[in-house]
Amino acid sequence: MARRRKRYLTATMADGYVKTIGPTADPFTHYWRVVADLENGRTEVFWGHTRSLAEAKKKRTALAEAARMRGWKNYAFEVVELVESEA
Repeated sequence: MARRRKRYLTATMADGYVKTIGPTADPFTHYWRVVADLENGRTEVFWGHTRSLAEAKKKRTALAEAARMRGWKNYAFEVVELVESEA
């Protein structure tokens, strides 16, 4: 059985936030993040990684319902491509 090489994946968001995932052998390609503003002034952040851009974009579908159920004032959804890195 062939062993998959472990690698580090890095996502850089538009606001400068950098998230590194790994070491992993999984074929992740994209990182997604939801930043939600709550009624009480606090912020919640949800994130994950997916194996395709299409899979990441599907996360957007449930956000309107999540916002209503959780009482979010508003939210931002972002998807960026993961880049292989040394560490």
